[in-house]
Amino acid sequence: MSLAEITDRIQKAEIAAGREQGSTKLIAVSKVQPNARVESVLSEGHRLFGENKVQEAAGKWPDFREKFDGVSVHLLGPLQTNKARQAMELFEAVHSVDRPKLANTLARLAQELGHCPDLFVQVNTGEEPQKAGILPSDADAFIQTCRDLDLPVVGLMCIPPVEEEPSLHFALLAKIAARNGVEGLSMGMSGDFERAVALGATHVRVGSAIFGARDYG
Repeated sequence: MSLAEITDRIQKAEIAAGREQGSTKLIAVSKVQPNARVESVLSEGHRLFGENKVQEAAGKWPDFREKFDGVSVHLLGPLQTNKARQAMELFEAVHSVDRPKLANTLARLAQELGHCPDLFVQVNTGEEPQKAGILPSDADAFIQTCRDLDLPVVGLMCIPPVEEEPSLHFALLAKIAARNGVEGLSMGMSGDFERAVALGATHVRVGSAIFGARDYG
């Protein structure tokens, strides 16, 4: 599927949901994609990308930023505290703030560096033990903790369990966001982004539908 087709589907989903046109940003997830594929999407004019690993992004994006203006890269994958400083220099946003230790580290670095990327709190809506994220029952308190640290929490993020209806998880995330006065909702991927748009997603994360299947070889 092409970038244009995905963009068109997002616009149609916004219209169907009675949402303002352009209120959903498309993050092209470029993790483990060959540079040639990424460059071709950049050449089409797309400027918002997502990466899962700090190291991979560090090896890819400085060169692309020199070649293309206005690039914005978001970290979608888990962030280790020892990579936090590098992440804060590399990314415009981090979607995986998921524990007090990381929040404290980001707050300390923000004071030291004088800037901080936009932050999304990752909520483990399915309460899956193998997945990162704050449990829904702890989300309100953790969002407040981040705010007390002067961290710029602009949104929440979730990755629904594979075998469950994603709309239930999107609705739960939207409910937590609403009661905490948080506007950003990072939710929805290649298989379910239209359902996410219908439930208020401000950022959808689409990779394979744009770039083709990933080669983990």
